[in-house]
Amino acid sequence: MKIKNLHLDTPLLLAPMAGLTHSALRTLLLQFGGVGLLSTEMLAARKLPVENERLSPFLVRTEQEKPLSYQLLVSGVDEIAPALEALVRLHADAVDINLGCPAPKVRRSGGGSSLMDAPELVREIIAEARRKTALPLTAKIRLGESFSEEKLQSFCQMLDGEGIDLLTVHARLRKEAFCRKPHWQWVAKVKEWVSIPVIANGSVLSVADAKKCLQVSNADGLMIGRGAAYTPWLFADIAREVYGFDIPQIKVCLPMVYADFVVALLRFIPERRLGRMKEFTHYFATNYFFGHTLACEVQGAGSVEQAWQKACAFFQRNDEQGMAEGEQRLAEVGALLVDVG
Repeated sequence: MKIKNLHLDTPLLLAPMAGLTHSALRTLLLQFGGVGLLSTEMLAARKLPVENERLSPFLVRTEQEKPLSYQLLVSGVDEIAPALEALVRLHADAVDINLGCPAPKVRRSGGGSSLMDAPELVREIIAEARRKTALPLTAKIRLGESFSEEKLQSFCQMLDGEGIDLLTVHARLRKEAFCRKPHWQWVAKVKEWVSIPVIANGSVLSVADAKKCLQVSNADGLMIGRGAAYTPWLFADIAREVYGFDIPQIKVCLPMVYADFVVALLRFIPERRLGRMKEFTHYFATNYFFGHTLACEVQGAGSVEQAWQKACAFFQRNDEQGMAEGEQRLAEVGALLVDVG
C-alpha cells in the first residue's frame, strides 16, 4: 500500500491507543513483523511544540520504529502549524488527525469525535494541515452520533476533497463501547463514496476477524488496536494468512513475550512505566485461562519491580515450561530493574 509517497510493506496499521502505543509496544510488535504503519499515542497538538522527545514517554522512539505516524488531537486551526513544525523535527513519517475519540474529556476540549459535529471547522483544520505539510495526511473517524448516510457521506467526501490521503473508519457509533459488534458494512459504504484508501478498524482480534472484516467492508487494509496488546503476533499472523506475506511463524513463549515488553519499557520509556505495564497486562493476561489473576496482581502493584515479581510468580504457577524457555530473558529484566533502581 502507498499513502501519498509513503510505501507500507503491508496494509496493516497500528491504531493509536492511550497508554499502549508507545515505544515499548511498538518495539515488541516489530519482533514478530507484519506491521505496515506504526502509530504514536494520541498527542495534544497544542502541547506538542514544547514536548521533549528524549524525555516524554509519548514521543520517545527507537531508530527501528519506522514508518511511524503521529496522531494529533486538534481543537482549532491555530494549533496546526506549530504542531506540524514539531513533527518535522521529530521525523514523522505520516500525520493522523483524530476525529473519532469519544472520551468525554477529549470531547469537552473540542477535539476527537466532537469535531464530526463541526464539519466546517474540520474543513479549515484539514485545509490548513494540507497547506502546511507534504507528509501523508490521514484521518480517523467513527460513524457519527447516529446512523446517517447523508451526513457521513458528506463528511467523508469533504475530507477527501480537502486533501486527506487515507481514511480510517472505526466502525462504531460515538456512544458504542468496544463490547458492541462493529458495523463493518458501513466501511463498505465509505469506500464507495471516496477516492482515497479506506482502512477498517474495530474488533479485529484474530485472523478470522480480519478475513470477515475485509469480506464485509471491502476495505483497503486493516487498523488493529486492542488486538496488538492481546496478541502482539497478530499482525504477523494476518499478514501471513490473509495477505500471503512470507513471514516466519515464531513459536510464542508467553513469559518471554511479556519479558520482552518489560525490557523495552525499562530501556526506552523514561517515566510512567508502571501505568503502561498495567495497561498492557490487562490485555496480554487474557492469553492465560486464569489471566484475570495476573491482571489483578499486576494492577495492585506499587512499583514496576513489584509488578514484575507478581507476574513471575504467576508464570511459575501457570506456565513452568514458558518460564524455563524464557529464563535468560527473564533474568535480563531482573538486571535492568537493578540498573534503573
